[in-house]
Amino acid sequence: MRLIRTRTNRLPRLRLPAGRFGAARRFFALLGRIYGAVARRVGAAMPKGLFARALIIIIAPIVLLQSFIAYTFMERHWQTVTMRLSSAVTADIAALIDIYETFPQDEEASELIRIADQRLGLDVEILRDTELPPPGPKPFFSILDQALSSEIARQVERPFWIDTVGRSDLIEIRIRLDDGIMRVITERSQAYASNSHIFLLWMGGTSLVLMGIAIIFLRNQIRPILRLAEAAESFGKGREIEFRPRGAREVRQAGHAFIEMKRRIERAIDQRTAMLNGVSHDLRTILTRFKLSLALLEPSDEVRDIERDVDEMSRMLEGYLAFARGDSGEQAVPTDLRAMLSEICSDAERQGHPTRLRIEGDPQVVVRPDAFRRLVFNLVSNAARHGDTIAISANHESRWLVLHVDDDGPGIPPERRDEVFKPFVRLDEARNQDESGSGLGLSIARDIARSHGGDISLDDGPLGGLRASLRIPA
Repeated sequence: MRLIRTRTNRLPRLRLPAGRFGAARRFFALLGRIYGAVARRVGAAMPKGLFARALIIIIAPIVLLQSFIAYTFMERHWQTVTMRLSSAVTADIAALIDIYETFPQDEEASELIRIADQRLGLDVEILRDTELPPPGPKPFFSILDQALSSEIARQVERPFWIDTVGRSDLIEIRIRLDDGIMRVITERSQAYASNSHIFLLWMGGTSLVLMGIAIIFLRNQIRPILRLAEAAESFGKGREIEFRPRGAREVRQAGHAFIEMKRRIERAIDQRTAMLNGVSHDLRTILTRFKLSLALLEPSDEVRDIERDVDEMSRMLEGYLAFARGDSGEQAVPTDLRAMLSEICSDAERQGHPTRLRIEGDPQVVVRPDAFRRLVFNLVSNAARHGDTIAISANHESRWLVLHVDDDGPGIPPERRDEVFKPFVRLDEARNQDESGSGLGLSIARDIARSHGGDISLDDGPLGGLRASLRIPA
């Protein structure tokens, strides 16, 4: 079988001017930028708390919808009532004009004025030898002006002039007659029904009721979430807090998941602590045998070198175990900061490093005492290793403790300050045969600081060397 190839007719491509697409893209890009700017401003102005945001999400749509519905129905009601009142006032005026023109009146039309005043509540006056005033400014939005003008034009069918703006409680109407001008002054309430106070009271009252109900229910729903966040924060800082899941089903699920996670972490920490205690016991036993064996040998340079190596191995072992063990099992308790720092300063001075101490604020802080002591000791030891003079300053105000440890050493280049917090990292200046250490001091210090909910940063110090800054909630 042979396949016959046919040529299909191709439709011409539709080409649109490229300028239109470019203008459309620029237009939508401009809309996107405007939307982004408005969204950022609204987000910055919105409250940051969950309770306030949830309250706005619940209250705002209800209040807006209720305002729209109430305004629509009430405004329609006011408009209907105003139309009928304006029609009634205009009918009275038309009747007075008919009486004035049909029945003979004296020069002042006193009888007509009396009937209008006593029976209709209208202040009528006939003006001679005058014309209608020029049109005055019209209100931007007034149901009364529109309704009254429409009714006078329909019922009276004469040139007229009205003023609904001048005096707030009165309305002035002037109508041209054959021999003069009839001026009618009436109270605004006879032609206009204004119930704005009812609308405001309705909106204010319902909004307050809705807000009160929403606050009561939302507070009960937000409190378990805040309690869960407080328990998680306290557990991260090593503080025990009694926690019992409450609230909605999802919040209780999150609370039970947190409790189970806390139990798993505590079991893992207990297992790791037990393993490290066994390992440290076995290694210390071997090192003790080495020391006993060296003590039985005759003193010599080789024996002293081995003893130094064993001591260095013991210090390195303690550093490794301290890094691996962390500060597990220790609870945060109120601690005298002044006494702790004074003791650390005395140890540094005994090693030949002049140390200054300055403490501001409350000396009582809530920390894990042993872990915090190890943290500060590691910072001071690092300063003593690279400098001669040490300055320690602490400031405990409000909820935060800020502690600075300064030295007059060579410092650390800014681009390498993050490296020293990595485990087993020592900079080139410390890598010589006379310097000891495992490179875990600052790593342990930062780990302890972060377990307290804070952190450590390095910067240039006022003594010309390095400044280690600690900031933790206490």
